[in-house]
Amino acid sequence: MTAVRQDAWSPDDDLILAEVTLRHIREGSTQLAAFEEVGQRIGRTSAACGFRWNSCVRKKYDDAIGMAKQQRQKRNYLKKQGITTISGTDRLTLEESESAKGELLSSESISLEAIIRYLRQWKGTVQEMSRQIRQLEKELKEKDDKLNAYLSENERLSKEVNEVQTDYQVVNDDYKALIRIMDRARRLAFLTEEPDEDRTRFKMDANGNLERIE
Repeated sequence: MTAVRQDAWSPDDDLILAEVTLRHIREGSTQLAAFEEVGQRIGRTSAACGFRWNSCVRKKYDDAIGMAKQQRQKRNYLKKQGITTISGTDRLTLEESESAKGELLSSESISLEAIIRYLRQWKGTVQEMSRQIRQLEKELKEKDDKLNAYLSENERLSKEVNEVQTDYQVVNDDYKALIRIMDRARRLAFLTEEPDEDRTRFKMDANGNLERIE
């Protein structure tokens, strides 16, 4: 039993699908039979082949499909003529033989033309993808440059923040030390406080200045 592939379709898979389907169209067969044959060759289900043909590959071969249908009509016509001739004279005419030979050569030419057309289209696709890759690489480089600039700025700001925090800590420690000194001085002043009668008194004048009261 053939394993069912889950990978993406390759250009070779698409080419096999196109060649087999065009051949079935020329020979008057059904597309379902073509999809089943392709599925067996490349290890995919006929449903997957049909979906790929209708959604992606078919639009690339509109001209080839039209020519294949014309060849199918010629084939059917020649087949009918061949049957009639055999029943009447038991041989094909020279013109019918030449037409059949020309049809075979035309079928091979169509297959070759389809391959050439597909390869040209694929070349254009590769060139476009290469252009997009170069554009994406350019955008990626610009974004990397911006990211490096942001990282440098972030490092600089982090240093400044650390310096500010250090300065704040120093000022805070000095402030706490000053508060302790003032608190100690206040307690000492309270212990050595003079009696009320010996204490110097002050009052505030109208201008907000302190003046000593005798």
